Amino acid sequence: MPIFRKDMTIRPNLPEITECAPKDRPADGVDPLTEILLGLRLDGVEYARYVLHEPWAVAFPALREATFHFIAQGSCWIQVGQQDWLQLNAGDAVLLPRGSAHALASAPALPTVAIGKLARKAVADNLFLVDDSAHAQSDTGMATPPTHVVFSGTLRFNLDPLHPLLMMMPEAMRACDLAQRDPAVLALLDAMEREVALNRIGACGILARLADVLAASIIRGWVECACSDASGWIAAVRCPLVGRVLAAVHQHPERDWSVNELAALMGASRSSFIEKFSATVGETPAKYVARVKMFQARHWIARDGLRVAVVANRLGYDSEASFSRAFKRIIGHPPSAARLG
Repeated sequence: MPIFRKDMTIRPNLPEITECAPKDRPADGVDPLTEILLGLRLDGVEYARYVLHEPWAVAFPALREATFHFIAQGSCWIQVGQQDWLQLNAGDAVLLPRGSAHALASAPALPTVAIGKLARKAVADNLFLVDDSAHAQSDTGMATPPTHVVFSGTLRFNLDPLHPLLMMMPEAMRACDLAQRDPAVLALLDAMEREVALNRIGACGILARLADVLAASIIRGWVECACSDASGWIAAVRCPLVGRVLAAVHQHPERDWSVNELAALMGASRSSFIEKFSATVGETPAKYVARVKMFQARHWIARDGLRVAVVANRLGYDSEASFSRAFKRIIGHPPSAARLG
């Protein structure tokens, strides 16, 4: 029977905008960034519980999905790409929002084993157990208790990996760094730690659901902190004038947006709109709209399995050939490669 939370919506609690005049705010009082984040969702793909004996080191390949690790027992280390090793203590969690290649180890610089080479046993749908106890025995031949227990998961965003919001996130986001600002994060970490300690029936299923909620909370906490910096894409989307345009484009990427329509949304002349948008976002409205369309197209092709011709028609292109040229120009490869990837 299904035991996983499949649709996790991120609901932000964003700080007040102080740099924009009250008269510039949307009439309905809705923050454009809030509108975009309300559409951001995480879907659990699969989960695994690792029961390990030191010394150990496991290499995780780069994935399209986000990766999540909760350290249930023992302290370990994580290295993302070629960055420095970072220690993770028991009760901590880390989210890699872009699924970056990384290594987990009981100590830094140990030789790693590819995660795919470890034997795993299916416990339930999309839930697996990896236990190296068979290779960890004492001198007397008796099995030794594990030194580390890690609960991991892969989570899928409903956004393209190159979406500006995902690209702004750090490679790795530690829950403990956000726990002091968000009591909900600390409560979720405590709940996961208790669930592991009690080891009750159905614990892995409960942990999977908690992992989904915690991952969403980590992202919300990061967004709230990032918003206070008032820089980059988040600052642009939080500006009521430009933000309402960005929100409309992201909510309706299939629409054939004209510059005049977007200017009307901002309540400005065509020339003033182009100047304000380009200065705030860093590119022209036409280029930004084209990128958002292609991100959505890749999502439809790679995740939903739509045919290229269907996507081209949905986005308003006259022909599959013209759509394919635009896709390759922006994404860097033809649409057919998106399905293979």
